Amino acid sequence: MGPEMAAVVVPLAGMAMIVSIVLGIPLVRAYTKRVDSRGAPPAIPGDVTARLERIEHAIDAMAVEVERIAEGQRFTTKLLSERASSREALPTRATEGRS
Repeated sequence: MGPEMAAVVVPLAGMAMIVSIVLGIPLVRAYTKRVDSRGAPPAIPGDVTARLERIEHAIDAMAVEVERIAEGQRFTTKLLSERASSREALPTRATEGRS
């Protein structure tokens, strides 16, 4: 490649770079804007939101009831274990007659 050819190629390459930058930046911005707008989730309708809130309240009420049942079961288990231990402490009639 001679000096005459370099004198023509360098300005053409510079001009091609400027054109690609001037055209490329708006194209890239438009593409990214399009991709970002696709990723936005659709708005949730009001009736769905109301249903979800009712479901949430129902689940909270069930959780409270389950906790009450569990507390009752713990109390019953405690009473039964205390009752069993108090019976073991008392002598039975069969052991009283042997002594």
